[in-house]
Amino acid sequence: MLTERHLEIFVALAEEEHFGTAAQRVGITQPPLSQGLRRLEALLGVRLFDRSRGVTLTDEGTLLLPHARRALAALTELREAGARERADGRRLRLGLAPEVPARVAAAVAAAPDRAGERTRLAVSTAPTATLLSETAAGRLDLAVIRHPAVLPGLASGGVALFPTWLLSPARTRAGAVGRGRRLPVAVRPREEAPAAYDLFVDTLASRGRRVETVVVPDERAGLALVAAGQAVLVTADVGLAADGVERAPATDPSLPLRLRVVWDARRPDAEATAHTARLLVDALARQAAR
Repeated sequence: MLTERHLEIFVALAEEEHFGTAAQRVGITQPPLSQGLRRLEALLGVRLFDRSRGVTLTDEGTLLLPHARRALAALTELREAGARERADGRRLRLGLAPEVPARVAAAVAAAPDRAGERTRLAVSTAPTATLLSETAAGRLDLAVIRHPAVLPGLASGGVALFPTWLLSPARTRAGAVGRGRRLPVAVRPREEAPAAYDLFVDTLASRGRRVETVVVPDERAGLALVAAGQAVLVTADVGLAADGVERAPATDPSLPLRLRVVWDARRPDAEATAHTARLLVDALARQAAR
């Protein structure tokens, strides 16, 4: 197998043109250096040096020397990158469901740093179903998902409940669900979080009312439909607003946003991940209590 030591012997011998000096430079004695050179030539299938005229490169050696130098430079760069990673702390890949309010997302993401953990954070947003599969596959370390959800062997923290508001067109002041003009409820696709979707719709229909829905890709699109007088929207985002849109607490019926932190406790670094997860769980609970 070709090793870094083989490359070091090749480059040192080419530049020093002397076995003893090259061996000293590499940090070995001359016999191991000669053995390493013979092994390298056998692996490459070419003669690198002409020993009949001192230590001079053959044509093949001259051709391969730049490749050896680049390979050594790449290995050095790889080690330096690894050292930077260690110095910068553990990398943490966090996934957030799109329903997580901005202030909550910020507080959760900042929790490790505030606790003194040295982490390099990478944050992504995806539907709950995707976050679960990505966490189970090891492509995410932690995720904040909508509850309820079927957890594929994942560990989870407690469920945090966040109040929500009903956004409705201002011109339909009796526009709350079940009163006055009945508008469809803007919802995200069911496949993004089936169990949470079903609980939401079932709660709306809990008093025997027929619930109509309109599917939107995100809450911005839902807000646009509300402003256009075509739907109502339930949101936990206190900053979501527009001209011509009224806001009222979603208490009839109560429709809290249920969130929880999930992670894979079966991973090799499960102890460190679980410690970080507890920080996120606590941050989520504090935000819910505000």
